[in-house]
Amino acid sequence: MQTKRKFTLAVAASLVSATCFAQELPFRNPELPVEERIEDLISRMTLEEKVSQMQNTTPAIEHLGIPAYNWWNECLHGVGRSNDKVTVFPQAIGMAATFDAEAMEKTGKIISDEARAIFYQANRSGMQGAQYKGLTFWTPNINIFRDPRWGRGQETYGEDPYLTGLLGKALVRGLQGDDDFMLKTSACAKHFAVHSGPEPTRHEFNADVSDYDLWDTYLPAFRELVVEGKVSSVMGAYNRFRGQPCCASDELMLDILRGYWNFDGYVTSDCGAIDDFFRFHKTHPDAASSAADGVKHTTDLECGGVYSSLPEAVAKGLVTEEEIDECLARLLMIRFRLGLFDPEDRDPYATIPYSILESDSHKAHALKVAQESMVLLKNNGILPLKHNLKKIAVIGPNADEPYCQLGNYNGFPSEIVTPLMGIREKTGAEVVYSKVSNYTTAIDSREKISTLISDAGLVIYVGGISPRLEGEQGDAGNEKLDGFNGGDRTSIMLPEIQTETMKYIKECGKPLIFISMSGSAIAFPWEAENADAILQAWYGGQSAGTAIADILWGDCNPSGRLPVTFYADDSQLPDFEDYSMKGRTYRYFEGQPLYPFGYGLSYTTFEYGIPVCETPKPETGKELQFSVRVTNTGDRQGDEVVQLYLSYPDAPEPKPARALKGVRRISLMPGETKIVLFTLDARDLSLVREDGVSECIPGDIIAYIGGSQPSSDKDQKAGSVKVRIKGAAVELPR
Repeated sequence: MQTKRKFTLAVAASLVSATCFAQELPFRNPELPVEERIEDLISRMTLEEKVSQMQNTTPAIEHLGIPAYNWWNECLHGVGRSNDKVTVFPQAIGMAATFDAEAMEKTGKIISDEARAIFYQANRSGMQGAQYKGLTFWTPNINIFRDPRWGRGQETYGEDPYLTGLLGKALVRGLQGDDDFMLKTSACAKHFAVHSGPEPTRHEFNADVSDYDLWDTYLPAFRELVVEGKVSSVMGAYNRFRGQPCCASDELMLDILRGYWNFDGYVTSDCGAIDDFFRFHKTHPDAASSAADGVKHTTDLECGGVYSSLPEAVAKGLVTEEEIDECLARLLMIRFRLGLFDPEDRDPYATIPYSILESDSHKAHALKVAQESMVLLKNNGILPLKHNLKKIAVIGPNADEPYCQLGNYNGFPSEIVTPLMGIREKTGAEVVYSKVSNYTTAIDSREKISTLISDAGLVIYVGGISPRLEGEQGDAGNEKLDGFNGGDRTSIMLPEIQTETMKYIKECGKPLIFISMSGSAIAFPWEAENADAILQAWYGGQSAGTAIADILWGDCNPSGRLPVTFYADDSQLPDFEDYSMKGRTYRYFEGQPLYPFGYGLSYTTFEYGIPVCETPKPETGKELQFSVRVTNTGDRQGDEVVQLYLSYPDAPEPKPARALKGVRRISLMPGETKIVLFTLDARDLSLVREDGVSECIPGDIIAYIGGSQPSSDKDQKAGSVKVRIKGAAVELPR
């Protein structure tokens, strides 16, 4: 024991000595230009040390005093997986339903506050380098939710490129802060690109789309975050694109990301994606060639272990040490921008206390976002509820299932309020409860259900699906159930047992409110026809139950909008593996949906004036301004989500039927009027040609402004203004 103690003390002494020496080296001098510091640091590393710093778990380099660090951290809707008690917001798809960029940015600020506090707490507690306690976050997921069967669609901001870019950029601002150099945390736009299932074959799947679909649908949000939002990181996807793995794609990585967009941040692989080159895609013979190609395509960081073969690749002449240095320099730039090589007293975020986690203001914002996220799909007048009910029956598989509310890639709060808990807290009525069924199988008999609800004045059925059924491969879909496969769904229909249960409730003559919790669009045509009210509650985070009860009893006026199309049934969906946008999403779907993108009801009413074009002489490539007068004509305060859609009657095909190009969330008191102004720039007004180039063209455009998409030609005409654009066509840079 004495010998061991002496050895430990000797090691500690050597570390202190190395650290003291390192403090005097140029790379530690914060007064020097950062490029000079990076060059100095790289010059002091061996090849093996360089490679060790290009993998997500980076070890300490003791002779330079560089501590261990783990690049893999998550914050999809709150700091994820850290084991600290954190504030958990609604799942990303729920946050998208707010259509609220301002609230999204504030969410990012709260998450980054809690992240900084966790990081310093870990470092001061001897946990430096621990996973999920770092500052480089692999969020947001800005893939387009092109098909509701994709299990990971819940992590996205829906099916629309404009809304996805708007909200993703807002979250990045909140996460990274507003300093030109210093990063509060590092955000990451993923998964680049053309990635949205299927989950079971994602490691070998080849996605191939037209240039039109690529630039019209799959790339705009990435461009918005990279070029306009200055996101500091991009993650390459698992799949191949046009035959090449995304992390080694000439077109995606070299031509578009580093070329057209001049991205100078770091690129990370998805976890295990470089392994896929030779294990599943079979595009490379072995680990060394795969690692070399990743580096040559500027995938700077590997989540996995294949980059450990880079010294072998150098020895074989597959890649040069200079190319490795270029990747490493981009990684080190991020660590310098996070202040990881500077004294703590120079870090403006080091004073954020650990006590800020789950602070009252943070929890209040989580509740606000949950309230804004929930979409009232139907109300025959039963809502808001009155407080004169004597007995309420709450049933269904999600009524009291707390972890369902947390979605995936989640953190863990101290308290989760389920719908059952929120309803019991809200009402003075007697509340009886039974799960009644699992998601797809019965538990209680009809006789038990009848006994439970016999003298109840109202039945609230809380159903839907679960993150254990839809989600990422390996995290969900382990149970072999009808309608689900490896995290994806094979059917969008609400599981039959749930509809059968609700049918029986109606047969018993009971008023029925259906609360649907899911991360994706579900088809429930019987409920749409027969339930008295339907509320889409998503996976609403820690305060979902409180938000649901607030809406049911009218303490909060519902204001969420659908960020995805709710199709009527499976027959309206194209082949899941077909990445063409024909027939997909509100922009290209020609059928009648169950509920359209942008739809949501309120307890008050809003009246719109005729939109006005405020630009006297509209010209191609120049800004256009539109205004509209909105009045709350009801007797309740309410938030309205004002949406602007463009259509292009004179433009040649291909083109969307209509496209969202502006969103404003406003709050109005009864009788109050506000004038809402939209300013659209050249890119907002442009269309994508078949060759993928965006172009502003002369001719008519129609701007429709309302609280949702126009539901008929009459609505379209009443709520729109036609504008003629003059001038020669103007091409926009990619």
